[in-house]
Amino acid sequence: MSSETAQVSSLPLPPLQYINFYTDENVRRNRAPLPPRPIHDSYQMFGHTFNADDTIIRSLESQGFRRLYPMHFERRRELKKLNHSLLVNFLDLLDLLVHCPDSPKRAEKVEDLSLLFIHIHHLLNEFRPHQARETLRVMMELQKRQRVETAMRFQKHLDKVQDILQNALQSLPDQNDIESNFKVPTEILDHMDCNLSDNANQDPCYELDRIMCNIVDNMR
Repeated sequence: MSSETAQVSSLPLPPLQYINFYTDENVRRNRAPLPPRPIHDSYQMFGHTFNADDTIIRSLESQGFRRLYPMHFERRRELKKLNHSLLVNFLDLLDLLVHCPDSPKRAEKVEDLSLLFIHIHHLLNEFRPHQARETLRVMMELQKRQRVETAMRFQKHLDKVQDILQNALQSLPDQNDIESNFKVPTEILDHMDCNLSDNANQDPCYELDRIMCNIVDNMR
């Protein structure tokens, strides 16, 4: 009977078991679970009821606790005072446990210690917005530094490519030198005319090959 009974837990499913619901086939067939709907009224968390319109960090009075420090205060100083009070009350509790373990003041000291811990926890939570801003600032500075380093590396490669192109352009021969290498000397043309007139019956291809060989020799 126990094997056939489905086990139901009030806690969320493990991540891996939850991810298995979102397979490609389930998504294609619209069988994947829908995302949770936004909460507009109240909800429960860790056995306490919260309202969606409440501030992220609620005041001590709204949570039903007595405030031990004034409304306007310096957080660092108050944290030090609470820490000293915590040590003093803990030593008083130890003294009561040693001399009068059945004293009703023992419960009062435990209540005082609990209230001090709540105040310390509340003051630390008030630093969360500042911590979030500082974390965001550090992340943005890191992204800025990475982008600046990437831009500097790109600029170095660009300068290197420009130097290579500039050296390649400087190593190219002058246009006048190229044109002069391809000019046929007048002596060769005069000699060709004489040979053509003397050897009119000979094959002209032989003479043209010789002219080209002379041009190549002059270019070397």
